[in-house]
Amino acid sequence: MDFALLERIVGRAEELGADDVVAIGEEARAWQTKFVNNRIATGMSGYDKEVSLFVSKDRKIGVTTIKEFSRRSIEESVSKLLRFTKKMQPNEEYYGIAQGPFKYKVVKGIYDGRIGKLEQRATDFIEGGINAALAEGAKRASGVLKYNVKEEFLVTSSDARSSERSSGVYFSIRALADKDASGHKVCCSTTLRNFFPERTGARAGRIAKMALNPVKGSIGRYDVIFDPYPLANLLNIAMDSASAFAVEAGFSFLRGKLGRKVASSAVTLVDDGRLPHCLSSSKCDSEGVPTRRNVVIDRGILKTYLHNTSTAKRYGVETTGNAGLLSPKPCNAVLSKGDYGEKELFDEVKRGLYITNLWYTRFQNYETGDFSTIPRDGIFLIEKGELTKSLKEIRLSDNMLRMLLNVVAVSKKQEQIIGWEVEIPVITSHVLVKGVRVTKST
Repeated sequence: MDFALLERIVGRAEELGADDVVAIGEEARAWQTKFVNNRIATGMSGYDKEVSLFVSKDRKIGVTTIKEFSRRSIEESVSKLLRFTKKMQPNEEYYGIAQGPFKYKVVKGIYDGRIGKLEQRATDFIEGGINAALAEGAKRASGVLKYNVKEEFLVTSSDARSSERSSGVYFSIRALADKDASGHKVCCSTTLRNFFPERTGARAGRIAKMALNPVKGSIGRYDVIFDPYPLANLLNIAMDSASAFAVEAGFSFLRGKLGRKVASSAVTLVDDGRLPHCLSSSKCDSEGVPTRRNVVIDRGILKTYLHNTSTAKRYGVETTGNAGLLSPKPCNAVLSKGDYGEKELFDEVKRGLYITNLWYTRFQNYETGDFSTIPRDGIFLIEKGELTKSLKEIRLSDNMLRMLLNVVAVSKKQEQIIGWEVEIPVITSHVLVKGVRVTKST
């Protein structure tokens, strides 16, 4: 992959009549190893090389992916895309892409070449995580180790050019002390320096042991401490809701709330596309605009939506550097850390819950923010700051705005989280939310 290939593709699209063209080329190597019941089960590796191509013609938009790079294949792909695009209906709200050229600053800590050469160390990481979980009281553990290295190039018809290398490593482990007692933890990083699978396995094992002998939880309203892992699920949704596309499409509980209070003063939520050592950090967005730090919620006040060039022009603001190929999207969600130590946070709770994982988070109404989600793995009753019982069979049925407005405390220590239902990296702490509504799981 190189600039010459992308320039040839962009040039040919312009020759065929395209007004705007964006070509993003990616060359990536990825590895994955799964383990089941303390043993390595399967291993896979893959190599992928592709170009994502965006074109517009008279405000008609088309997108395709090119995987074959002979001159004939490129010609067929580009020609077919332009013929298809010309038959589309115009998008009257499309206002073009950003005009380059741009100057870029390197984002620190997003590439570690050692990740592409793990080989035996990958097995050592897995075994270290499993053994740490067993040492803490788990009987068995299952999960996955994934890692990748990639290089990405961008060329646009508006004189933007960028190239960047990145890497990532992810470890997920679910430890079980028995069939009803489990703990799930993840760790992820762009570098090996900040990757700790043994520590992650130990934490999962401790939660599993603590979760032994669960009893059915009772319905009602509880003060809830969310571990960073489940909170990341909710903050991912909150940041997705800040996209101007989600707002305009009716999929956002933040619609119509610019300048208004949408969370407590303890909540400052930032989209930071340049955060060092973060998995989705990059020097530019899909239009070539340099990424930046956007304060979305500032001490509870909604300050901005996330924009590309078109949505920014419709709102009379500048792009926030969040362009995807078709719509604005967040980079990384960062909850500003608070002043509480972990023990201090638990001491604030006279009677409440500690939740270590969530799944199946679903909305009944996107615009109002009504949702439900199911706690899983370790769920614990807190009494006078102490964990006293392991619980099961509960559901959270509440409202995103109400929960954000009821955040009363945020801890100092933060983690980077990705995982199932956490599609963008989220940097978050433990958080205490008052009066969360708990219902039966069925």
